[in-house]
Parts: sequence; structure tokens; C-alpha cells
Amino acid sequence: QVELVESGGGSVQTGGSLRLSCVVSKFTYSSHAMAWFRQAPGKEREGVAGIDNDGITRYADSVKGRFTISKDNAKNILYLQMNSLKPEDTAEYYCAADPNPLRIVNGLREIDFAYWGQGTQVSVSS
Repeated sequence: QVELVESGGGSVQTGGSLRLSCVVSKFTYSSHAMAWFRQAPGKEREGVAGIDNDGITRYADSVKGRFTISKDNAKNILYLQMNSLKPEDTAEYYCAADPNPLRIVNGLREIDFAYWGQGTQVSVSS
């Protein structure tokens, strides 16, 4: 059974940095899409960044230039480097995966991703 486990969340001040990690197990699809989503209290879950098996990436406008998604294929780990953090980045962050790489170009929609982690909390104080 596919398993995704996030880590790396925490509390930082405005302008700080965090790196989230997501260890992916038993996800053996050579073609795939992987992504980070976030959900703030009272808001819908939104796509933050995604990457496909060819390394094509997509970012939400709100994080472009500040966040970087990457993956270590040998270790099956997905990363999200978050720099210049703002209070509005405060949310629960989830990693997600799907066997269809087109999920990236489709706009990082929650409904498109089959596998999800349990989340890690990021809090940014002003």
C-alpha cells in the first residue's frame, strides 16, 4: 500500500525558511505527479507546487520565487524548500502523489491526486 509521510514542519518568524520532506513508499509508477498542498484554517486545500517524473514543475502564484519543489528519486523523497516565509503561508502542508503526470499541467487540483500524506504543520509568526 502506498504511504506518504511528511516531516519538517515547525514554527518560524517572517522571513525564515523551512524544508519539508515527504518519504514515499511503495509508489512504483515510473510516470507520475507529486505535489505539495496546504490548507489553512477555514480555507480550502490548495496546490502549492508540483513536479512530474520528467522534472517539470508548477507553482502557485503566491509562492513563486520563494518555494522550490524537488525530489530525490533514489531515496523516494519529495522536498519543498520554503524561503522568505510569510504569515499567510501558515497552514497544514500535505504531500500527494498520482500515477498520471498530467496532474501537474492540469493545475494541481486536489481531486486529481490519489495518494496523500497525513500533513505537517507550518506556522509563521509576524
